[in-house]
Amino acid sequence: MGEFSRTWWGQKFINAIESFTDAARLGRGRSYARGKKILDFAVNKGKIEATVRGSVNPYFGVYKEPRYHTVVKIKPIPKKDWSKIIQSMATNASFVSKLLLNEVPENIESSFREANKNLLPRSESDFQTSCSCPDYSNPCKHIAGLCYRFASELDEDPFLIFELRGLTKEQLHQELAKTPLGRALVAGLKTEELAPNPITSYYTKPQIKPVNAETTFKEFWQGKTIDPSTTDESKETNISAILVKKAGDMPEFWHRDNSFFATMEELYQRVKTKNRDLF
Repeated sequence: MGEFSRTWWGQKFINAIESFTDAARLGRGRSYARGKKILDFAVNKGKIEATVRGSVNPYFGVYKEPRYHTVVKIKPIPKKDWSKIIQSMATNASFVSKLLLNEVPENIESSFREANKNLLPRSESDFQTSCSCPDYSNPCKHIAGLCYRFASELDEDPFLIFELRGLTKEQLHQELAKTPLGRALVAGLKTEELAPNPITSYYTKPQIKPVNAETTFKEFWQGKTIDPSTTDESKETNISAILVKKAGDMPEFWHRDNSFFATMEELYQRVKTKNRDLF
């Protein structure tokens, strides 16, 4: 059910609820989750709860939309087991660094298995559910809808499952920071706070240079008149058609038998002789 979860931990949560819930109720639950029928959704004090909008059904005498209080609890892990789990995590630098950076390692369940526990629910025994609706089945469609909604929230904050298991993210960080690896990583994550450097302006301050006193206003704005007698006459090169000669005697584009160099030399000479007055 990718529409409700994009992460491996969210998908595992969905797989657990789907393993023991009736298929028809799961289908209705998905429609409840995507149909904005779950109101006042909250995760606190180790439980997921919400008000779920029911369905109007005149056939059963339901003419007004009912509201049901739905609760899902995940069996908490005892504190003594949490101590073992954190000790196991503390021996893995990858686990400690990712958890301190608010990431959940994909193989984190290995630390829980050492204490014979699991982080994500796997079966019906991990859940405690209740709903005020008249459905005789538990979990009902309202509970299923709430679980799908929680899976989407779990994508954004995977530490919600830690909280349901009895340990908040802050408590987890505090315990990990006490371990040798945690202390080293926390020290490395701390950055030195530098005092702000005050500045008077965000723009480059212009530099003032004195104007040459001998320069008149006319010369300043229009420039000096160039005296031809002071300019160097261009020296005629001793090599004619130098640019053409760079291509060589038989360049690739020349398909005649005679020399390209000789042909162009003759052409340049004709142009130069005919337009002698222009040069």
